[in-house]
Amino acid sequence: MTSRRRLAVVMDPIADIKYAKDSTLAMLLAAAARGFEIWYLEQADLSLRDGVARGRARALTVRADPVNWFTFGETRDLPLGEFACILMRKDPPFDTEYIYTTYILERAELAGALVVNRPRGLRDMNEKVYTAWFPECCAPTLITRDMAGMGAFLAEHGRIVAKPLYGMGGRSIFVVEAGDKNANVVFETLTDYGTRFAIVQRYLPEIATSGDSRVLLVDGVPLPYALARIPGAHDHRGNLAAGATGKGRPLTDRDRWLAGQIGPKLAAEGMLFVGLDVIGGFVTEINVTSPTGIRELDKQFGLDIGAVLMDAIERRL
Repeated sequence: MTSRRRLAVVMDPIADIKYAKDSTLAMLLAAAARGFEIWYLEQADLSLRDGVARGRARALTVRADPVNWFTFGETRDLPLGEFACILMRKDPPFDTEYIYTTYILERAELAGALVVNRPRGLRDMNEKVYTAWFPECCAPTLITRDMAGMGAFLAEHGRIVAKPLYGMGGRSIFVVEAGDKNANVVFETLTDYGTRFAIVQRYLPEIATSGDSRVLLVDGVPLPYALARIPGAHDHRGNLAAGATGKGRPLTDRDRWLAGQIGPKLAAEGMLFVGLDVIGGFVTEINVTSPTGIRELDKQFGLDIGAVLMDAIERRL
């Protein structure tokens, strides 16, 4: 039987997180404040036996302490379907191991656990490819293996962004201009000589001044502020992991329109915590795996986004 006050988290090693920036910790602190009993798992702790999802879980206590933010308690082998909620917060890469993890978590979901975000959605909604479901919200985009097609797209738009479909944190993102003699090398690298799909998008110059803004949605509803990630003077990437500076700003009417187009559909599919990456009024990615930005917005605007998410989870429960 599902315990309504027992919550599990699947994440990367909690000892290695950055206390001041980690969104998962913000969620766990909010869950603890609501009286949830918290259990901790990593991917290696999960298993599937005769159709039953199980986990070697450790009792977890979290604290708002930048030096000593967690303590482990007892370890137990538990059926994952007995948890009221499971937070799936394992960071990409979105590889086959990640996919196998979603199968295990889907069995937990079928046994009664609320998994946030929903495992099937994590499989179906690739963060770059899923923008194709909302073309009216996006700048011109091409996903292809065809290097000649990429070259034609570059000639059409003059300046483009090229990136792999599986990356995160600004890894392997290239800005390419027409006439760049390295263009073919970039296309060869990203597609592995035409054997892998990659994505190219029209370059949006607003990133240099307004940044790459993360608009967070909780159960389909946007929070009132976005986190604009401004690239450094010597970089083009609006990623905090790549050295960008995070500056909060109120949502614009365009942000709200984009959220209104995308948010309700994702909420209906069980995606309770989502981040839209917005540059120049266009969505470039739809982040569903482990969106971040909570701690920065909480600090700048006195919010408690973790509590907003817990409200949504408790409504679902």
